[in-house]
Amino acid sequence: MKSLIPLILLAACGAQPSPVMIGAQRADVTRDGRQYTVYWTDNLVEVIRLGYAKGGEHAAIRATMIALIPEVTHCKASETALTGDSGEMHGTLSCPKAP
Repeated sequence: MKSLIPLILLAACGAQPSPVMIGAQRADVTRDGRQYTVYWTDNLVEVIRLGYAKGGEHAAIRATMIALIPEVTHCKASETALTGDSGEMHGTLSCPKAP
C-alpha cells in the first residue's frame, strides 16, 4: 500500500510543462475523446497527451497532436524539428509577425 502513494500523487499532477516551458501559454483541448495540453511561447511548443493509448492508436494520436499545434497557437510548427512521440511532443514554431 505504501508504494502506491507516490503513484497516486503522480497521477494527480496532470500535464506539467517541461522546465523550459514554465510560464508559457497553455490550452487544454479534447479531440476524438482524448485530452491534450498544449504549451507554447513565441518560438517553442509542447503538446502532451493525457490518458492511456493502445498500441495501434499512436500514429493517429501523433497526427492529431501535430494538427493541434497551428490550431491552438496560430503558428506553423517545423515538422522536421518536432521530436517526441504520441505521449509528449516538442518543437519550434514560426509565428507571423504582428503588424
